[in-house]
Amino acid sequence: MNKMNVIYLHTHDSGRYISPYGYNVPTPNLRLFANDSTTFRKCFCAAPTCSPSRAAMLTGQTPHQNGMQGLVNRGWHLCDNRKHIASFLSSHGYETVLCGMQHEGSSWSELGYQRFIGHSESEKMDRVTWDLENTDYAVDYLMKHDPAKPFFLSMGWFNTHRPYPKAGKEINSDFIQVPAILPDCDIVRKDMADYMESVCVVDKCFGKIYEAIKKLGLLSNSIIFFTTDHGIAFPQMKCNLFDSGIGVSLMFAYPDNKMKGHAVDSLVSHYDVFPTICDILGLNRPHWLCGTSFVEIMRGEKNEVRNEIFAEVTYHASYEPKRCIRTNRYKYIKCFYSQNIIPANIDESPSKKYLIGNGFLDFEKKRELLFDTVLDPMERINLADNPEYNDIKESLSAKLHDWMKQTDDPLLISNNIPKPVGALVNKWSCVNPEMEDYILPDNSDYKY
Repeated sequence: MNKMNVIYLHTHDSGRYISPYGYNVPTPNLRLFANDSTTFRKCFCAAPTCSPSRAAMLTGQTPHQNGMQGLVNRGWHLCDNRKHIASFLSSHGYETVLCGMQHEGSSWSELGYQRFIGHSESEKMDRVTWDLENTDYAVDYLMKHDPAKPFFLSMGWFNTHRPYPKAGKEINSDFIQVPAILPDCDIVRKDMADYMESVCVVDKCFGKIYEAIKKLGLLSNSIIFFTTDHGIAFPQMKCNLFDSGIGVSLMFAYPDNKMKGHAVDSLVSHYDVFPTICDILGLNRPHWLCGTSFVEIMRGEKNEVRNEIFAEVTYHASYEPKRCIRTNRYKYIKCFYSQNIIPANIDESPSKKYLIGNGFLDFEKKRELLFDTVLDPMERINLADNPEYNDIKESLSAKLHDWMKQTDDPLLISNNIPKPVGALVNKWSCVNPEMEDYILPDNSDYKY
C-alpha cells in the first residue's frame, strides 16, 4: 500500500473569517471542503505573528525553542532546519514540494523542500495574479505527479495579507458585518470589504486545488489540511494574544475520518498538527515535538486531548514580549513590559488610522490580564485584580510559568531577549512598521 500524501494549504492573516466559521464571507469552496474534513472551532496558533506561528506549527516547537522569535524577513532564523516538517518527511521518502509562500526560512531548500514550483516571492507582480498563477502550477504538479511516490505539497497564498485588493461591485461595504472588536463605521466596513475581496481570491485558488484533488481521488489517500497563521490584520487582532489574534481556522481531512463533515469544539493548538500527521502516517514522532496528536478526536474516541493551549509574542516589527495560557474557560495573559499600545506592531490600514485618530494609542496596557471566555468572549473585562478570581489567576500563572520553564523560555532569565545582530526592529516610538526607524544594528541602543 502506498504511503499517504500530505497537502498543506495555507493563507496569510485570515483568522477564522471564512464561511465555514459562520461569517458572511464568500468562500463557497472552503465551505465545500468542510463537508470532507473536520472543522476545529477552537484551534489556536502558537504565536499571532507570521514567521513564529508557521515555524512553531511546522517544527512542533515553541518560537523561543526553535529560534524564530521574530520575522524571517527581518533577520530571524530557525536554530535547526532539520526539525522542519519538510525535512522530516523528506527523510522518510516523501517528495517535498513548495509552491508560493513560506515564512520559515530565507530559502526554501534550507527547510528540506526538494522542489520549488511557481513564481518566487521576490518576483514583482500583482499578488492576486501571483496567487492565481501559483495555484495553476500546483494543480499542474498534482496532475502530473507519480502516484507511486508519496509527496508533501505546501501551497501558500499571499492573500489575505495586506495590502488588500480593492473590493469589487459584488461586495457592498454598506451591508457587511465588521469584527465585533472593531467600530462599525464606514471606514472600517470598507476596509473589511477589501479583506473580503482578498479572501475571495484565496477561495478561488482553493477551489482550483480542491477540484484537482477530487478529480485525482486524492481525498482517499491523502492528509489535506487548510489553516492560516493568525488573526486578520486589524487592530487588536494580529499580533495580539486575544482570541481575535490567536484564533485560527483549521480544517483537517484524511481517509476514514469519522468526524468528516463535522465541527468540533475540542481545544487544539497548531503545535498538535505535526504529531497528528505522524500518527496518521504511522511515523514515530520526533523527540522534540511539544504538541499532542488530535487523531483520537477525529476517530471519535475522545472529545478533548488537552486542557490548555499556550501562545506567545516576542518580536514583530517592535519588541513586545508577552505569553498566555488559555483553557476552555479562562485566558491569562502576562505582559513583560508595562507600555502603551505599540503602533508598529499593527499593520498599516484605514482602520488603524481611524482608531489612532480617536485616541487608540492612549490606552495603557496592563501587565496581567485574566478573562472568562465563557461569560466575556470578547475579552473586555479584566479580572486579574478581582480578588474573587485570585485562585484562578494564581493557578493559571503557575501553569504558564511551568510551561515556560519546561520549554526553556529566555524570558524567565531576562525581560530583554536580544535580537540577532543585524535584525531589523522598529523603535517603540515608531508608528508605522514600514518606516526605517530601527534600533541600531549592533544592539548598542538595545535599551527597553
